[in-house]
Amino acid sequence: MPSILIQLDEPLLQSLNRIAPAAKRQRAEFIRQAVREAVRKRVYAAINDAYLRQPDSAEDAVPWTNAEAWPSPEAGKP
Repeated sequence: MPSILIQLDEPLLQSLNRIAPAAKRQRAEFIRQAVREAVRKRVYAAINDAYLRQPDSAEDAVPWTNAEAWPSPEAGKP
């Protein structure tokens, strides 16, 4: 796994150490999770923005009002 070097100011480092201490790699995993979440939010925001710029037309929309009922798991039992 590649490594990167980041610099944190002292108050931010102290806050990070309170939440995820460096022992047992908790701090590194916390930072990885935070980066994953930030990337996920950006991707979803981009998708949302694209739909806002060009929403589905009424003709392309799926008419859910006439959808079939999903069979219950109990329906196939004797």
